[in-house]
Amino acid sequence: MSIDRASPVPLHIQLKQALKDQILGGSWKAGDLVPGEPDLCREFRVSRTTVRQALAGLAYEGLVVRERGRGTFVAPPKLTERAAERLSGFYEDMAILGHPPVSRVLRQEIVPASEQVAARLNLKTGGRVVEIERLRLVQGEPVVLTTTRVPHKLCPGLEAADLTHRSLYEYLETECGLTLARGRRTIEAVAADARQARLLRTRRGAPLAFLESVSYLDDGRPVEYYLAWHRGDRSRFEVELFRSRGGERESPLPPNHLGRLPPGSGSLRKARRS
Repeated sequence: MSIDRASPVPLHIQLKQALKDQILGGSWKAGDLVPGEPDLCREFRVSRTTVRQALAGLAYEGLVVRERGRGTFVAPPKLTERAAERLSGFYEDMAILGHPPVSRVLRQEIVPASEQVAARLNLKTGGRVVEIERLRLVQGEPVVLTTTRVPHKLCPGLEAADLTHRSLYEYLETECGLTLARGRRTIEAVAADARQARLLRTRRGAPLAFLESVSYLDDGRPVEYYLAWHRGDRSRFEVELFRSRGGERESPLPPNHLGRLPPGSGSLRKARRS
């Protein structure tokens, strides 16, 4: 690691890149303590301001985590999902990355649908739904808290299914004979409440990515109403975008879409199962 003082590139940028190379190159692993500010100042013969600027840049990119009173640590890599682009489940996305998750089922029962849930699933208020709350763990670390509702009449027996090591979408398709075709999702940033922080092993008020989703069968019936809280420090969503040509417009929303989006959030284009 070195700095070229004759370079026109600012010193803090060079220092950030030198430290970044240690992380991306594997010399520093997730959880390792980055050398302290005095050590970096001496090694690179730069000011503390330069060091702080470099570390702030790494923190902004999500490569390090700075903890008051403890120091700066290499952050664990984020888990890339395609949930904003295609109709896939968390299990499928993580399995593709080679990290099939484990689900800790917190609740799995038949309950009456609230007015909001009934509206999303095209049911009468009080209609029977299977409600499943799961804590999703990757390599033993909790990263997502989910609540799923499925009309009981579409998949009787789901309330007793073992989903510890199984994709819900795969179960719906193979065990219930349902063909999922499309969905509509919104994503917004929220702060973790006390219960979410405890389950996800983060601090209260920590940033979470909140997903709200309705999935539909190929005949247009809603089959799943899904809420998910993803740890902001471990999640990243990948989207492939296409520029419209010739005045093409997005197809209209299905009748039971998610409704008005929260202020400041944008509409995601329709996701199709690949």
